[in-house]
Amino acid sequence: MPVTQSHGPLAGLRVLEITQIMSGPTCGLLLADMGADVIKIEKIEGGDDARAYRDPQVGGVSAPFMMMNRNKRGLALNLKSSQGRALLLKLVKKADVLVENFRGGTMDKLGLGYDTLKAENPGLIYCAITGYGRSGPYADKGGFDLIAQGFAGLMSVTGEPGRPPAKNGNAVSDMNAGILAALGILAAYIHKLKTGEGQVVDTSLSDAALQQTYWHAAVWFATRKSPAPNGSAHILTAPYQAFEASDGWINIGGANQANWERICDALGQPQWRTDPRFATNSDRMAHLDELVALMNAVLRTRTREAWQAAFDAAGVPAGPVHTIGEALSHPQTLARGMVLELNHPQAGTTHAVGCPIHFSASPQRSSTPAPLLGQHTREVLREFDIADADIDALLAEGVVAAP
Repeated sequence: MPVTQSHGPLAGLRVLEITQIMSGPTCGLLLADMGADVIKIEKIEGGDDARAYRDPQVGGVSAPFMMMNRNKRGLALNLKSSQGRALLLKLVKKADVLVENFRGGTMDKLGLGYDTLKAENPGLIYCAITGYGRSGPYADKGGFDLIAQGFAGLMSVTGEPGRPPAKNGNAVSDMNAGILAALGILAAYIHKLKTGEGQVVDTSLSDAALQQTYWHAAVWFATRKSPAPNGSAHILTAPYQAFEASDGWINIGGANQANWERICDALGQPQWRTDPRFATNSDRMAHLDELVALMNAVLRTRTREAWQAAFDAAGVPAGPVHTIGEALSHPQTLARGMVLELNHPQAGTTHAVGCPIHFSASPQRSSTPAPLLGQHTREVLREFDIADADIDALLAEGVVAAP
């Protein structure tokens, strides 16, 4: 969707996204959902590496790629060629933001580092998402979500006690890095609106993973003892975890004393309120195994639905542990517009997770499917004042590509 047709609070913001897989595409997706014109620039041979994730696929198209790249326009460009690099410099002149998630130093080696781009556009916001950031002894190392989760200690506190280290079920460092990048870009954009000055926004997978350790880091700073994994349980309060009903799992959030007392009443166990093992949060944490065993024994006598009704009536925070399919099919999810139906030119009817941010005064843009490789090459180049004859020559010389 051309920038002039976009809607949302970021309408008019033009973003060049030179990223792949997940962290950078997450950043671009959030900006696009809020109205930015995101031009996804991919290498001609194969494009974004996520296009090769063929299992699962829909109509021969990677489902993961389509999930991460809707609402973007696609331009296939060979940045290894001098003509391709010159073309990017031309695009930068009219862009507000450039996002990249290469290994640190890659853009500099291509002759497309921030100083070079800034010379073309002093107001450019240059966002780099790397494995470990643009400074420090690991600045030149590549990064992957799994490695970042291990580096930041997340894997040491994930899973069940006594079991091997476990990765979080989702790519938390990748996705959080993309969210932080989008947040940083918006802060830099506010600064640009005030001063006209662009700048570098620098975040990384390791920073993003470390940021997820707030509670655990608080424990370590206070005690110099590293927390251990607790399964679904909280490290600071109890009962706050998944419990067993007769037909599945249900989460119960007894995050304060008032909720704990309501839980006792809802479970028909008012004597637990004054039981010295459970009277205070510290007592409950000290006797957590006993507490969980007693609660599970009661909870196994009824279904999740029955307990949910009881907890709702008592004002206790509780909810079922859904499968992904149950979560995406739930009436609440659908009512929030969190499931989109899209018509992809090759895959046909597909579905995607919607924008998690809702605005009262800025209309949401209509969502478009992820682009074919180079689908909007000619359209985009025309908008940057490149004549059709020149575009034909660039296509013939392999500098750019189109379907």
